[in-house]
Amino acid sequence: MNEQRELEGLSALVTGATSGIGKAAAEQLAWQGAETIVHGRDAARGAAVVDAITNEGGKARFAAADLSDPAQLDDLAEQAGAVDILVNNAGISWPGPTADLDVATFDRLFTANVRAPYFLVAALASKMAARGSGSIINIGSMAGQVGMPGLAAYSATKGALVSMTRSWAAEFSPAGVRVNAVAVGPVYTPIQPVEVAEAIGATTIMARVAQTAEIANVIVFLASPKASYITGAVVAADGGRTAI
Repeated sequence: MNEQRELEGLSALVTGATSGIGKAAAEQLAWQGAETIVHGRDAARGAAVVDAITNEGGKARFAAADLSDPAQLDDLAEQAGAVDILVNNAGISWPGPTADLDVATFDRLFTANVRAPYFLVAALASKMAARGSGSIINIGSMAGQVGMPGLAAYSATKGALVSMTRSWAAEFSPAGVRVNAVAVGPVYTPIQPVEVAEAIGATTIMARVAQTAEIANVIVFLASPKASYITGAVVAADGGRTAI
């Protein structure tokens, strides 16, 4: 546990928190004192994350929901209640030639990466605004900022998420709710083959792949009082890839 617990007394909802960036973010938010809601679809993996947090003295609980189902999304928002921090991390990718992407998969990409965060913000941001404070962090991708072959639809979803981030900042920040995005570069996660991540990592200025904890550090910073004057920003955590 960190000695300095900047998020003590706050609550956080992290979507897609049973693995990868979401898991690392949920753990670090909890270790900073936030009571964390670990969202996912696999109860066993969710329980493992909750156990990892509580065994270190943190507070956490698991909430299951398939965010492609509007009813389950609404139920998750109801379960979450008046959260202070929302991390829209859950999402899916599909790499491949444009001509090979079928309509059903295209729709699943936009449902997971655009529609789900949109309606979670719709359900939760007004409650934050009514209290006069809150932080929303949307997990984007450097693919939404630069052209990458084989990722046209995925990139479009992440570009849309950045556009929504800016609009939500304009809508909710006057009431004290900060809304930011993290444009993530190559990361070692279970959803991407190591060789793919390392090939992309080699194109960054730092010539390497990020660990999930390095992205979680940025998320926790944006959620914390240290980022009190940051809203509507897209923070690149990509080893400098979008700088070149």
